[in-house]
Amino acid sequence: MTMQVKLSGDALELPGGVRVTFLRTLRLPETGTYPLPPGFGAFPLRRVADYPDTVPAEWRERGGVMLPVYQREAMWLSFSATTPAALKIGVGKVCAVSGKPWSDTLGQNPQNYVALPRQPWLDGINSGDGTVRQFVAVPLGLGATVEGQVTGVEEWGGVQMAVHGLTETALASWQRTQAAERPRGGYGGPVPVACAAPSAMAGSPPAPGAAPRAMGLGAGGTMRQEIYADPRPLDDYHSEADGRVFVHLASAAQWQQITGEPAPSTPITAQSYAQRGLPWFEYYAADADDLPAAPELAEVKPTGDWLADEQPYPPVEQPLPVIPLGDKTVQDGTW
Repeated sequence: MTMQVKLSGDALELPGGVRVTFLRTLRLPETGTYPLPPGFGAFPLRRVADYPDTVPAEWRERGGVMLPVYQREAMWLSFSATTPAALKIGVGKVCAVSGKPWSDTLGQNPQNYVALPRQPWLDGINSGDGTVRQFVAVPLGLGATVEGQVTGVEEWGGVQMAVHGLTETALASWQRTQAAERPRGGYGGPVPVACAAPSAMAGSPPAPGAAPRAMGLGAGGTMRQEIYADPRPLDDYHSEADGRVFVHLASAAQWQQITGEPAPSTPITAQSYAQRGLPWFEYYAADADDLPAAPELAEVKPTGDWLADEQPYPPVEQPLPVIPLGDKTVQDGTW
């Protein structure tokens, strides 16, 4: 039986101390390979249950939360976890890691989840060889989403997440290896998120006459980022999810219609950011192995094949100023 997912400010708190934030960022050009772009703050999140009179009927059925996103806007997901966990991530119910259809079970051949806290973030779908292709929002109905290209239909849209925590035996073993417990920072007053019944994420098409879904995620530019292979056996995790949530993507106009709030202004372009000499980022984990490319995701075409840019969006001139992230030794001196 799933446990509650909570909304704490603009972050989701899933069972097992897992915290997920959706962050706004630069949209990368679709040619070239880039370092990690910066985050420009969290997308606002709202519970679907708080707007029963204005959300589409199918959103009420699926429950969860919603966020506003502009056409062709990019995002990335930031993760933290107080104990190890496996987090499945679907884009239109296509696994962003394996490219396979959404599954209620965990798999390692191919791996269909990210291993937390080893994986600090995810910026896009798995393209292998140490790269991902950026999450970019596109309207449903064009066939441009990952869901549309992999499955041939656009039925779900949005983002789906489910977390599988450690079994009691695996958790006790992990705790014994820790010199001290990791502190759980106080987030204060998380609000439970209503999730749909299992059949609502697993099954039937929406009822005839239901309001159309707004946005899904397509594939944008390529950046250097690894999706780490999990060294743990699947038996370490619960076979059923401890919690799950459906994240609906509302267009800016739909967000204002539903909530009465204006959507945030759009981020600056990658070109203007680079022209100002501002930093990009690179994360390296020496003890982690990158997952191979997912064949289904390798065939996904960029959103630009469907949507023309309102203005030219050329590649960003490289090299770029890059700040390395990750575990690094600190040198002592004379003091």
